[in-house]
Parts: sequence; C-alpha cells; structure tokens
Amino acid sequence: MENTTYQQPNSRHCFVCGVQNSFGLQLKFYDNGIDKVWTQYVIPEHFQGYPGVAHGGVIAAMLDEVCSRTAMIADSDHFMMTAKLDIKYRCPVPVGHPLNITGRLTKSRDKILQAEGYIYLSEDTIAAQASVTLVDIPESTLDESKLQELGWEVISD
Repeated sequence: MENTTYQQPNSRHCFVCGVQNSFGLQLKFYDNGIDKVWTQYVIPEHFQGYPGVAHGGVIAAMLDEVCSRTAMIADSDHFMMTAKLDIKYRCPVPVGHPLNITGRLTKSRDKILQAEGYIYLSEDTIAAQASVTLVDIPESTLDESKLQELGWEVISD
C-alpha cells in the first residue's frame, strides 16, 4: 500500500485548528486518504490545569477534533457534529511534551460515523483515548457556499 499524506484544511477561528485564533491550539491535520488522521503538538503552559499538566478540556478538544476529521478524509468539506464522546484519561499529559495525536475511522454508515482517537506520549504510551459517534450536520445549519469566506482552506506548512 502506498503511503500518501494529505493535508486537511484549517479555518481562521476554530479553537483547535484556527490559524488566526491566538487563543487556540492552531493544529494542522493530515490524513492517509483511507482511514487515519494525525497531528503532532506540544501543549504550551497556558493550557495547563494544575501545574505542569494539560487541562482535561484541552485533551478532550483535541480528541474530538482528530476523530471528527476522519469524516473529512474523502471529502474535506464533510462536516459532522459529535453526538457522543467517551474519553478515557490514562495518565496526566504534561505541558511542553511532544504528543502524537491520531484518529481512526472505525465505522461509517449513512449519516453516522464512528471513530477512535488517541494521544500518545511516546510510541507505546497512550495518555488519553476517545470513542466518538458523529452525525451529519443538518443542511440548514451549514452553508457550504460560505466555507472559503470563513477561511476553510489548506494552509501551507
């Protein structure tokens, strides 16, 4: 199988991927064109909960985003919303430590998708994991003709 990497679009103001959101994470995501999404990140100190440890809400946001982006593997404009998010926090996530964050599509049918997400401290240490159920956003909620206006585009590395 060929190892191909595709960069996914970012937005301007999203908390997780908004490149102009100075209060956000500004993550860029990549996929393999089949079933996997990933990014790498070092959580800065200003996102800590207690000293030296990342806030659990930031961990949840990263897992939610990486899982929801599995819906965008075949169609980068396929937005879904989280219907259910189950997180298992396995160990504290230190700030200032390089993380590998991955999402994997596990099931897709009609307008429902399921994915799993993982935050790795090292190759064999999972710090947190999630199981997510996503559903299509109602057409009345999202006007796809305004995506470019909203800054939804691939931003070069």
